[in-house]
Amino acid sequence: MIRVNEMVLPGHPDKFCDQIADAIIAECHKIDNDAYGQVEVSVWSDRIWLSGGICTRRSLSRTLQEIVVETGNAIGYTGGNHIDAGKYQIENTVCQLVGDPVQWSEKVNDQSIVIGWAGYDAATNYLTPEHFLAHLFRDKLTESCRSGHLRTHGPDGKLMVRLREDSAGWSLEHILVTLQQRENVEFMAVNEAIVKDLHECYSALQDKDGRWCSKWPEIDLMINPNGPLLNGGSDGDNGQTGRKLVMDFYGPRIAIGGGALSGKHLSHIDRIGAYAARHAAVLAVSSGAKECRVGLAYAPNRPDPLDISIEAMGRCSRPPKTFFNHAEMVRRYPANLITADIGRGVHFFDRALPWNRE
Repeated sequence: MIRVNEMVLPGHPDKFCDQIADAIIAECHKIDNDAYGQVEVSVWSDRIWLSGGICTRRSLSRTLQEIVVETGNAIGYTGGNHIDAGKYQIENTVCQLVGDPVQWSEKVNDQSIVIGWAGYDAATNYLTPEHFLAHLFRDKLTESCRSGHLRTHGPDGKLMVRLREDSAGWSLEHILVTLQQRENVEFMAVNEAIVKDLHECYSALQDKDGRWCSKWPEIDLMINPNGPLLNGGSDGDNGQTGRKLVMDFYGPRIAIGGGALSGKHLSHIDRIGAYAARHAAVLAVSSGAKECRVGLAYAPNRPDPLDISIEAMGRCSRPPKTFFNHAEMVRRYPANLITADIGRGVHFFDRALPWNRE
């Protein structure tokens, strides 16, 4: 079977918007564990638009503009880059209420269908191998842009992998990468650094897991096929929150639910329900199932799901219905656990058991 997957780096305009929205949500939760928020972000050229609403018991200690600039700086959009986050014109129409947010955040306040999936084993973080590999390459290139062979390049970029899966293992056939570069650096030098990073990452993976059976010279590489990408980020493309849902969840092979993750308060059912569904699926596979799909359906003002569907291949542990109760999920996934990943530009579905990490 041919498997294809893609991923974007943190500086991609859509991911930039996701991270701004989540940074605002994280700021709300710093001062109020019960914070409510629904935030949308758009970006084009040198302009950013913020909309939605937040409610906390105390006013935020920083302005939303300061949060936007800090987020961009952390990603790599600083002075010297083609984009400097400090130069954005920001239009803020977010309704910022000071009051008791629990009227919205302590209960299920929306209908929702969420899907959790797990398969394979801990070596792929219970993800499909193509989605796991795309995450791995993305993290390698992101780190390299910050402090490695590609330092000062990026932060915008995207990649795609294609592999063949059969009884012998996983044969990686093709890698496609497009990465933003600095204007004063030779194009081929950037390409060579990308190839070096990918090779290092893949070799380390092969040393850990023999199922990756392609030899490096057998893999087709397509690096920056459009030529140098200089005007990356919002200067070359517009961005919006919630556009990269398939990447946020499990890749194109696995169906996802109907809700986005970024920009919603941490107890929103689209978000916390999706975490619980993934958690339950991982527990099923780690206890014996070959694969597991968990589907949950929620109604407004109902703490327990209307429907729970657990489809597992093989014998495994199954959580009680109370595992998916809204109050129980809020207790099990505290704000500090979730906000620890904000800034990575991905959600913790890429980890095997993130809720157990120290």
